[in-house]
Parts: sequence; C-alpha cells; structure tokens
Amino acid sequence: MKRSIGFFLSILVFWGAAQAETVNVLCSPDLAWCEQLGPAYKAATGNDLEFVRLSSSEALARLRAEAANPTFDVWFGGTGDPHLVAFNEGVTEFYKPSTWDDLLPTLTSAVGETYIPLYTGAIGFVVNEDLLAAEGVPVPHCWADLVDPVYKGLLAMPNPNTSGTAYTIIATLIQLFGEEEAFNMLAQIHQNVAQYTRSGGAVGLLAGRGDVGVAIQFLHDGVKYTKQGFPVTNFSPCEGTGFEIGGISLIKGAPHPEDAKAFIEWALTPEAQMLAAQKGDSFQVQSNKNTPVPPESPDLDSIKLIDYDFETYGSAEVRDAIVARWTNEIFPVPR
Repeated sequence: MKRSIGFFLSILVFWGAAQAETVNVLCSPDLAWCEQLGPAYKAATGNDLEFVRLSSSEALARLRAEAANPTFDVWFGGTGDPHLVAFNEGVTEFYKPSTWDDLLPTLTSAVGETYIPLYTGAIGFVVNEDLLAAEGVPVPHCWADLVDPVYKGLLAMPNPNTSGTAYTIIATLIQLFGEEEAFNMLAQIHQNVAQYTRSGGAVGLLAGRGDVGVAIQFLHDGVKYTKQGFPVTNFSPCEGTGFEIGGISLIKGAPHPEDAKAFIEWALTPEAQMLAAQKGDSFQVQSNKNTPVPPESPDLDSIKLIDYDFETYGSAEVRDAIVARWTNEIFPVPR
C-alpha cells in the first residue's frame, strides 16, 4: 500500500513538471500563423504549446474576464492598442527580453516598457479592381472616396467590438480628421458597407472572392490573398494612414511565468519570426531588425504614415468610449 501511495505521488510530481513545460498562448494573428507556433516551438525547445485563437478585441475581453484567475501565459500578436489597455489595467506586465536591443528602435521607443513589439503594418484598401471595373466604379485612393454612394454594397471592414484592426481604422480617421468629422465619415461609409467581419483579416477574402470591391484592413493581409491567387491589389490612402505595432505580452499572474518568458524569448528570434511569412501567410514587418523582410511585404517607407498616438488610443477610457460610440451611433443604423 505504501509503495502504491509513493508511486502515485511520484506520478503527480512528474505530471506537474510536465504541465509546467506547456505554455498556454492566446493567439491573435491569422490562424495559419498560430498553427505554426506549436510544432516549431516543440522542435526548437522540446516543450509544448497550446493556443486559443481570438481577434484582438475578443482577446482583450477574455483577459479582462480572467484577470483574477488567468488561464493563459502569453498573449501573442494582435494590434498594439489593446495590448496597451491590458498593460494599463494591470492585466499584463512588462517583461524585457534579452533581444530588446535587437528590436527596431522605432517600435520600442513608440511603446516604451509596456508591451513587446512583435511586428508592424499599415492600414489601407485591398481592392478587387476587376469587380469595380465591372460595376463602373473607380478605385478609391483616399479615405474621402469611401463616403461616395457609388460604393454602396461594395465595402467591407471588421467590427471594432471584436477586431483590433477595426479600432485602428477608426482611431486613424479620428487622428486624421477629428472625432466629429471622423464619425460623420463613418456614418457615410456604413451606408456603403456590405458586411462587417469579426476578424480584421477576413475582409480581404470577401474582396478576393468578389463579394465586395474594397476591403478596409491591414495591407499585409492583402498580400496574403494575392499570394493565394485572389485578384486583389493594395492601395494606401492619399491623406495618410495609421499603423499598428503588434505585440506580445506576458500575462500578469500567468500559471507558468517562466515557460511564458522562455516562449517570448524564442518568439522574438529571427528563426521564429520568419515563420510568419514562410508558413503562416502573414507578411507584417517583424520587430527583430535581424529578421529578413519578405519582398512581398508592404514597403512602409513608401506609405504616408500618420504620427499615430499610441498612448492616447491605448487608453482604456478612450478606447472603450470610441468603440461604444461606434456601436451605439453607427452600427444600428439601417443600410
């Protein structure tokens, strides 16, 4: 009997140690990239990884709900604004990786010691030019073009209640035109929107399939659909556009903090970051300056980027107010 008890206890100790080697990741990029993480991490470290895929806004809501008893160790990817909200609310905590000085200084200086930059990319239009030509509608080159009624039923964008991409779009318009004019434009754009999607990356598929002519999203998502053979082209708005600094964050109170840190260290290596384009169909510019930039990735130096105010629009109060205003004033209006 004593031997049986001792054997049982040894199994429990072994099981606990094994569990500690499994990092639980809340993953916000496209599913294809998320699916590559586990096998690659296992091959590189011998440790296991489990993930749940949620868009940025959904991920923030999940982390807020679990703040008292976190189930995840790391939040991987997703737009930077919700990462800042999570940090400011104490849902995540800053961890300074050993590769900090290898990350692009324009990114680290923009976010400070709040979350870790993972990649960057710009908002724009992913356009099915053949469909627009068939409809006799010009290709939009500016934000102001999207309010024209000729685009009725030809636009798609994500919903800011679930998508960080959508919040970045709205925050971009506010910074370009002021809040009142931005919401006036959003009301007019809403009349032209055929569909709002849960995920920021999903709208490009609608344009690629010819369901809509213009998808408002990150330009690197458009590259993915072009690579997959869909007839879409990227355009950056003439007035200027916003951009993201996608993040990776350590969850405060993570069940396996040391395993979380080990995963973060691995995720910031060039070898891990190259997975995004090579196997995940994700063409953001990665944060490690030693990671090769895929030739297909949008050239951010050629795009008119605004001086995006990450601190203001990463505030929980500002973010929640903007999303609530859109939800109450724009989304319910018949179109």
